[in-house]
Amino acid sequence: MSQKNGIEDGKPGFVYMVECSDGTLYTGWTTDAERRVEMHNQGQGAKYTRSRLPVTLVYLEKIRGKSEGLRREAAIKKLRRKQKEQLICSAYNLLGSRE
Repeated sequence: MSQKNGIEDGKPGFVYMVECSDGTLYTGWTTDAERRVEMHNQGQGAKYTRSRLPVTLVYLEKIRGKSEGLRREAAIKKLRRKQKEQLICSAYNLLGSRE
C-alpha cells in the first residue's frame, strides 16, 4: 500500500456530492464523509463551498481507495447536471433514493 500525506491508497473511502445553498452541486472524496461535510459547513472545506453555505450531503458512494476515489470524483465532475441528478436518485447512492 502506498501512502502519501497520511492517506493510504487502499483505505476505503467515499465519493460524495453536497448541494450548496445556491443549488449548485460540489463533488469530492474523503475517508470520513460526516467529518468532511461538517468541515465544509464550518467554512474549512473547499474554497468553492465557503461562499455557498450551508451544504447538504445528497450523494455518497463507497470506494476502495484514494486512486479509485480521485478517478470517480473526476468522472462525476464531468457529468452534466441532469446526469448528476440521476446519479443522486440511483442505487449507487448509499443515502438511498432521493426521488
